[in-house]
Amino acid sequence: MTEKINKFMESVIAQNPGEKEFHQAVKEVAEVIIPFIEENPKYADAKILERMVEPERTVMFRVPWQDDKGEFRINKGYRIEFNSAIGPYKGGLRFHPSVTLSILKFLGFEQVLKNSLTTLPMGGGKGGSDFNPKGKSDNEIMRFCQSFMSELFRHIGPDTDVPAGDIGVGGREIGYLFGQYKRLRNEFTGVLTGKGREWGGSLMRPQATGFGNVYFSQNMLATKNDSFKGKTVAVSGFGNVAWGAVTKATELGAKVVTISGPDGYVYDPDGISGEKIDYMLELRATNNDVVAPYAEEFGVEFFPGKRPWEQKVDIALPCATQNELNAENAQKLIDNGVICVGEGANMPCTPEAVEIFHKAKILYSPGKASNAGGVAVSGLEMSQNSMRYGWSSEDVDKKLHLIMKDIHDACVKYGTDENGWVDYVKGANIAGFVKVADAMLAQGLV
Repeated sequence: MTEKINKFMESVIAQNPGEKEFHQAVKEVAEVIIPFIEENPKYADAKILERMVEPERTVMFRVPWQDDKGEFRINKGYRIEFNSAIGPYKGGLRFHPSVTLSILKFLGFEQVLKNSLTTLPMGGGKGGSDFNPKGKSDNEIMRFCQSFMSELFRHIGPDTDVPAGDIGVGGREIGYLFGQYKRLRNEFTGVLTGKGREWGGSLMRPQATGFGNVYFSQNMLATKNDSFKGKTVAVSGFGNVAWGAVTKATELGAKVVTISGPDGYVYDPDGISGEKIDYMLELRATNNDVVAPYAEEFGVEFFPGKRPWEQKVDIALPCATQNELNAENAQKLIDNGVICVGEGANMPCTPEAVEIFHKAKILYSPGKASNAGGVAVSGLEMSQNSMRYGWSSEDVDKKLHLIMKDIHDACVKYGTDENGWVDYVKGANIAGFVKVADAMLAQGLV
């Protein structure tokens, strides 16, 4: 079996040279899916996995824009339309200097399985640009977004491809993008999610990914007759995902003691609650991408250049970015008695870290399962747009809670071994794969 996996990966790497993040994402899936395909030869005969790792369409374009000094700038723009077997392409737009084809292909591939797990009719895609919103004026960001959409608009639509926000793309950017799309197409339609509530957005979208991560972790803990109540929690990041996770974990009776940024992390032994959670939004609004001011504001310790995984906690929720939690961090968490790790970001744990968690048999969930709450509520926003109707926060939260439980149940169904231990990586990958693969078989050679 190892030989087959290696042969498959050699082919993927040869066809996609230099794309290490994409290779990592594909290998994690292939290690689970190839043995599953051996037991289900109909997928092998139709070369389903080989088709799934190749995007249906990759769009690359230049994005020229003018800064406030009148100078012309040029950035790269991308949209990876990965798989539409179960619905329109769905996935965020990321504006960040780190954006490359490899990053977007890894995210798009993950999105296919993640969207499948939500039970909603959404295919997978991803896009973005190496543009950095940090330090730019509102007018510069508006001009960039308008130029970006001037090319993207011809490739997307409410029944074709529905982008959302991601890192560097919040409500402001979605507004500028939507406005340009509306101007070019002369129609008001649900082509983007993450919109303002007053013009087609859904309540609960900003906190949905963080809430969903906590709900999924809550379901994992319940399999051990445990809960968040009385637990100490480490969270990384300080944006929308971290904010949602801190808010919901605190609401469920936990004490969250860390948040982090590119500059380091803060440790607040009294717990991040009340006005401290509100301050996270103020930090984000400054667009400075640092958390050190939190330590100054509330008189707690700041650890420059470090990650929060060295602290003794019961639960870890990595909510920042890919590969932020490595083997050394994982071992430290295990040594300190961690019982549950729920990924809130996309692929935040390295393969070596995941191996350590599995060896220790702790509760661990991959991002494609536990961070699916964001795209789930994006899917609910699409439904509301189609109906020209808006649900209350309570209705959206209830639906989100049920979706995350359904995802958890699917992972348990496909990931439980003979001894009763649940491999959530295996469960999430197989559950997500089966729905997409069966749809591809049903639709023929497409």
